[in-house]
Amino acid sequence: MEYIDEFLIDLEYAKNYSKNTISSYNSDLLIFSNYIGKDLKNINTHDIRKFIKYLSDKKDKTLARYLTTLRMFYDFMIKKKYITVNPMDGISSPKLSKHLPDVLDVDEIDKLLDFKTDSNFAFRDRCMLELLYSSGLRISELVSLKLENININESFVKVMGKGSKERVVPFNDITTSYLDDYIKNIRPKMLKGISTDYLFLNNHGKNITRQAVFKMLKKRAGDAGITKNISPHTLRHSFATHLLLGGADIRFIQELLGHENIATTEIYTHIALETLQKDYDDLNPRDN
Repeated sequence: MEYIDEFLIDLEYAKNYSKNTISSYNSDLLIFSNYIGKDLKNINTHDIRKFIKYLSDKKDKTLARYLTTLRMFYDFMIKKKYITVNPMDGISSPKLSKHLPDVLDVDEIDKLLDFKTDSNFAFRDRCMLELLYSSGLRISELVSLKLENININESFVKVMGKGSKERVVPFNDITTSYLDDYIKNIRPKMLKGISTDYLFLNNHGKNITRQAVFKMLKKRAGDAGITKNISPHTLRHSFATHLLLGGADIRFIQELLGHENIATTEIYTHIALETLQKDYDDLNPRDN
């Protein structure tokens, strides 16, 4: 496994990949290594095709992920001169059908956020959801926030995004109000004697996990009668789409979301056009 370990170290220190991404690459490579059962520097294209056949019952997206991992790994092996022939040459990834992500409309956002904040945890939940929607943060960025990242006076959050790239994202007045109250009055009650700088805490006084936020959001959406398949990323999609519909420039949205490539942000133009078309069809008297 020495090659895998060295590859993972390269991802962490040379490419600044996140721990979650590195863990995913490690898992993929271990599954591949265990299936093939031979030294990874002695792999050939036949071995790769054999592995692809083994994965034939997997979804195209899963297969594409494995092949991306292997392609990066063997590019690394070539760069380090551990091998001279790349076994991934001639191997193509499956073409993935493009689909637009689900977004919530403004009414659904209002329903999602309309719950009683009659407990410390309910107030924390509202605070997290307001921040997710008003800033477009990734869930990993949200749970990693510390007190020092929040500027209440100027209403912005400092985020360490993918590739360890820092960006500053503003949030609205409602979020400012909730965050101010949470930090001053709610969070101190949740510490349970534990010293931590993390912003959002669980019932043990430690920083909340991604899984806990996902579970909370599912419950809040169900309580609000929202039937769409919703995740924290849905709020990020909704944030970007609503900004675009409101007239924001695509480059500005790219900066807020922390997208390296503008093509990633441009998916929201398709969602916005689809939304506008639906609104037009619903309102146009000649269509009724």
